[in-house]
Amino acid sequence: MAKDIHTPEVTRFFQAVLTLKNVEECYAFFEDVCTINELLSISQRLEVAHMLTESKTYLDIAEKTGASTSTISRVNRSLVYGNDGYNIAFSRMKNNDKKSK
Repeated sequence: MAKDIHTPEVTRFFQAVLTLKNVEECYAFFEDVCTINELLSISQRLEVAHMLTESKTYLDIAEKTGASTSTISRVNRSLVYGNDGYNIAFSRMKNNDKKSK
């Protein structure tokens, strides 16, 4: 059985993230909280998800990101069967880009 991530500690972590106001604050916070490899892995997954939403092939994604096919498959499964988290973020990022132009 999978672990429940809905804990007070995870809630506190998310609340802390939501207080960050800009990219520089995110760098400061996440460099303190994560190892470099953890941060690179998370950002790689986000890039994989972005490329999958643009209908890139697994081969293209693997070549550009260095992600393994199992990572790409796992991210794809989240896009198809997950909680829509990637799509929420991508939609809001796109809306923010439109507002800043």
